[in-house]
Amino acid sequence: MKGLFHKVSRLISITGLTFALSTSVVSAATPKDSLVVGWQFDDIISLDSAEVFEFSGSEIVGNTYDRLIGYDPDDVSNIFGIAAESWTISEDGKTFTFKMRKGIKFASGNELTADDAAFSLQRAVILNKSPAFILTQFGFTAENVNSKIKAVDADTLIIETDKAYAPTFLLYCLTATIASVVDKQEVMKHEVDGDMGFAWLRTNYAGSGPFKIEQWKPSEILVLSANENYWNGVPAMKKVFIRHIGESSVQQLLLEKGDIDIARNLETEQLKVVAENKEVKLLKKGKGTLHYLSMNLKDPILANPKVQLALKYLIDYKGLANTVWEGRGQMQQAFLPKGFLGSLEDQPFTLDVEKAKALLDEAGYGDGFEMDLIVRNSPIRVDTAKSIQTTFAKAGIKVNLVPMDGKQVLTVYRARKHQLFLGTWGPDYQDPHTNAETFASNLDNSDDSSVKTVAWRNAYAPEQMSKDTMAALLETDTEKRAEMYLAIQKTHQQQAPFAFIMQEQEVAGLRANVDGYVLGPSFDGNAYKDVVKK
Repeated sequence: MKGLFHKVSRLISITGLTFALSTSVVSAATPKDSLVVGWQFDDIISLDSAEVFEFSGSEIVGNTYDRLIGYDPDDVSNIFGIAAESWTISEDGKTFTFKMRKGIKFASGNELTADDAAFSLQRAVILNKSPAFILTQFGFTAENVNSKIKAVDADTLIIETDKAYAPTFLLYCLTATIASVVDKQEVMKHEVDGDMGFAWLRTNYAGSGPFKIEQWKPSEILVLSANENYWNGVPAMKKVFIRHIGESSVQQLLLEKGDIDIARNLETEQLKVVAENKEVKLLKKGKGTLHYLSMNLKDPILANPKVQLALKYLIDYKGLANTVWEGRGQMQQAFLPKGFLGSLEDQPFTLDVEKAKALLDEAGYGDGFEMDLIVRNSPIRVDTAKSIQTTFAKAGIKVNLVPMDGKQVLTVYRARKHQLFLGTWGPDYQDPHTNAETFASNLDNSDDSSVKTVAWRNAYAPEQMSKDTMAALLETDTEKRAEMYLAIQKTHQQQAPFAFIMQEQEVAGLRANVDGYVLGPSFDGNAYKDVVKK
């Protein structure tokens, strides 16, 4: 407890210092017009929307940039315009014409126009960072994107796709982080050697969202300030101080003391305690986020289909749901989250050690083997990994846990250098293709593939399933499309090197005087814009 007391004291001191520097407030109590958040955000690699592909970074971009299209967080079928006010679709389904909303200004004071929107999408395709496939799947390349995505005038943006896709598919993709509109004039001021401002924007800001990014110190602090030019109402919170606090017990203590307004990473035990505190309230939201175990088929043991199936029978799904994930998640064993079009809710796997042993014996590994399991160093993930370590041992499999911070674990995973990986995936947009392509499609399994899906990361290249995934994307009949995804998932459950464990319910602890904080259905939809303090 003594060590914990010193950690809490240090965090309180840092918070007080931040206020003193930024708002001239010395007291540890949070100011009326400022919000203090405790959150683990050690996965942030970049602040450039063309590169951001992590949970925390996407949330920050979502609070600081406008996108072309948005959706109601409580009804994702309700799609509406943000930077684009309206749109029309050609009869052949391949040309989308967007009319831009007038009166939007970037934080720099520059007007947001169709040229900025075109530049932002072109730039993302040309830079070709991790999330670029969200756009390149429509046939855009560095060579053709300037002719396929273009501004006709200041108010009109045209996007021409290579095929007629399911009607809402492009629109949902334009709700993704990569579709954020950046300030072309501001970004190109900082271009170096033709990088389109990439080196600069990784750590800087050029948006038009409700907040501006003022400061980012990795794994330490993020400071947002209200954008006084924001077209849809200036936020009441003039500052949002986001502190990196890795320990949920420390977040709990600071929340109950009133030194932070929101705690983002409370675990099951902390949630039970704060639920009894009248000065604290809990906000809950079902997410599309899935937690899964993946097996890299580059490893010859894991490449054996019977080994893959055995591992799926060595996870205590129900036990995890009732302990580590109590109140935080629900079992889901398919790649589409519950609530998505075509989601499969069958739960064929349970902890069955004898069945797993028989499969391992058939595979020639009856005596077991040893594997490394990499995992982000956060309590709920590490506790889940420990459960897997324990149940795998019952079949003679020794699991070496390798906890890493968010950036480290993603670097290893994206380089295909892992054996086992316990990870999390959140949909990039609200169409089922986002997860179908991610987990069930891999058309180029080479190390230098330009489309690096999660299937690719695990060297899983199912030829027929990849074709079926594309066919489902092109199906315009919604009912038939749902049936196609159900069929793909049933095959995927049995044959793919993924064990889906849990679908997340996000829970945030808030001080009782905090209203208006929004938890969205996806990781980039959590919003501070409408927060007020009573």
